[in-house]
Amino acid sequence: MGAPHGVRAGARSGHICYDAVSMMLRRFLVSVRRMSLARLLRRFGLLLPGLAVLALAAGAVDYRVSEAMGLAELQQTGHHRLDLYGASLEREIDKYAYFPATLDLERDVLDLVARGAPVAQAVNLYLERLNQRAGTLSIYVLDRRGHVVATSNWNRPDSFMGEDLSYRPYFIEAANGRPGRFFGVGTTRGEPGYYLSSPLTDNGETVGGETVGVAVVKVSLEQLEQSWTTVEAPVLVTDENGVVILASVPSWKFTTIRPLDEGTRRQFERTLQYNARPLPPLGLVPVRTVGSGADLVTLARPSHGVVEEATVFPVSGTFLAQTAPLRGTGWTLTVLSPVKQVSSMAWTRAALAAIGSAFVAILLVLWNLRRLHLRDRLRAREALQRAHDELERKVEERTRTLRAAQDELVHAGKLAVIGQLSAGLAHELNQPLAALRTLSGNAVKFMQRGNLEAAQGNLDRIGQLVDGMGTLTSQLKSFARKSSGAPRPVAVRTCADNALFLLDQRLRRAGVRVELEFGDGVVALCDPNRLEQVLVNLIANALDAMDGCRDPLLRLSGRREDGRVLIEVRDTGTGLPDEVLPRLFEPFFTTKDSGKGPGGGLGLGLAISAGIVRDFGGTLAGSNAPGGGAVFTVNIPAAPAAPDPAPDSDGEEARPAGDVECPKFSPKPCREA
Repeated sequence: MGAPHGVRAGARSGHICYDAVSMMLRRFLVSVRRMSLARLLRRFGLLLPGLAVLALAAGAVDYRVSEAMGLAELQQTGHHRLDLYGASLEREIDKYAYFPATLDLERDVLDLVARGAPVAQAVNLYLERLNQRAGTLSIYVLDRRGHVVATSNWNRPDSFMGEDLSYRPYFIEAANGRPGRFFGVGTTRGEPGYYLSSPLTDNGETVGGETVGVAVVKVSLEQLEQSWTTVEAPVLVTDENGVVILASVPSWKFTTIRPLDEGTRRQFERTLQYNARPLPPLGLVPVRTVGSGADLVTLARPSHGVVEEATVFPVSGTFLAQTAPLRGTGWTLTVLSPVKQVSSMAWTRAALAAIGSAFVAILLVLWNLRRLHLRDRLRAREALQRAHDELERKVEERTRTLRAAQDELVHAGKLAVIGQLSAGLAHELNQPLAALRTLSGNAVKFMQRGNLEAAQGNLDRIGQLVDGMGTLTSQLKSFARKSSGAPRPVAVRTCADNALFLLDQRLRRAGVRVELEFGDGVVALCDPNRLEQVLVNLIANALDAMDGCRDPLLRLSGRREDGRVLIEVRDTGTGLPDEVLPRLFEPFFTTKDSGKGPGGGLGLGLAISAGIVRDFGGTLAGSNAPGGGAVFTVNIPAAPAAPDPAPDSDGEEARPAGDVECPKFSPKPCREA
């Protein structure tokens, strides 16, 4: 009977696909044989590494996916194991949880520990029979002092009778009226076990219901450990100290999962909880976290020559560690699920994915080579020409854009420099010009009165101001760059007097009282002309601020402090508004009217002054004074040594060379502090 029609059609389709692939491979091999070695490398030099990278990437992705799926399944299995092992351990402990408390019902036990009745032998026999029936390691009773007064092993050479166990934590807990739970190694026989203790109380009239003793039951968990040796994954239990107290691998017991500090070890030596065991580290090294309560860890094979017993699970390598706390204790249950099988399966799937992706990629490359063989060269030449033309066009366009932007920046820079210099000259020359007008008017009046000596003094001062204006114009011309004036020792009081003299007429006209407070030897390291320029600007601003105020007061002070000179100019005006403080030293920012004051309100005075002080290596700051008004502080370097104030031939004090000093400023409404 013939095959079904669908089967025959599928067979024909399979033969057609196989023939097509075979034909493509044959043509590819023929073309490869015809190519030279250099041409072959040039054509397929990047293709082969690309195929290798693609295969490796596919394998890596598949490995990650397979490993994640395997670890998720292993994690779910580990949760079931945690529940199973935890339930079995809790059942084993709960069997004896209320056992010590039953001894509180025995009259002989209470009489022995409470009143010292001569029934010790009877209680020993009772505890011996009870221990044999319950299958525990030992049962014993302690008095209030922690001494064993009755025990189930009373007739053995290693009996507990008479031992002082008051240092044991389970006795301390029970003596305080609370049930005790403790895992430790016995100090007499060196046998590990789980201790359960309970307080013994006598409700009779003699004692009044107080704790009169402690009942202790020692339970062995080795039978449970033996059952764990046949499971599929190793399991261990650690106490609150991180010490392994139960394990399916015998050599893991009494090791630590984390390092112990010296304080903890000394505490163990004092309580003898582990009976002086060395407690070496187990060697669990965390690798990465997989999920909640699950971590990948590695465990090295023991290097000290310990031979492990034959087990159904590996005891070294990489594991998935899952932990869970045990109810009613400070213990932690840990299941170590081996991941070797998961890794092997992931590597196998990754290899298959890499091979399959490489094969599919080779087929696609062969098909693409056949499709592009005829038009490859022509399209490459056309693409190269188009790319060349486009690149030339972009280069020319970018060159024109950059050239136009550069021209605009140069033009803007020139306008900014010209505006700053012209505005600065217009602002800073207004004050000397006002002083020249005042002095010239006074000189005319003195000459009309016949007081030629005073007129000559004013003319001399006019000449000095003209020289100062010449110096000012040369300084303002180079203001945009670093100051050209060489710093030298300058008497600050002299500069203050000169500034006050220039503004003498304004001070007298406004009725401003002036207070000067300068310490002895206050000498700054700066340029005197430029410091005087700063002070003139600050004093003029203070006068503007006090315009219209009652009883205006101007206070100038200077002092030396930690190698610096601090000059303060304080007024009693309206102060500085909060919104103005952040913009005090911005160029062209002003709160004055355009026609008010000699500065014209251009907003360059404080900006120029701040630049001058900055050239000195100092700072200029403005704030509101505590008592009202504003205070500006000039902080500049102090000179290494004050100039020697040796008197000259006329009895006047000498001053640093280069300072232009006006007569001491002492107007009538002035007092020196």
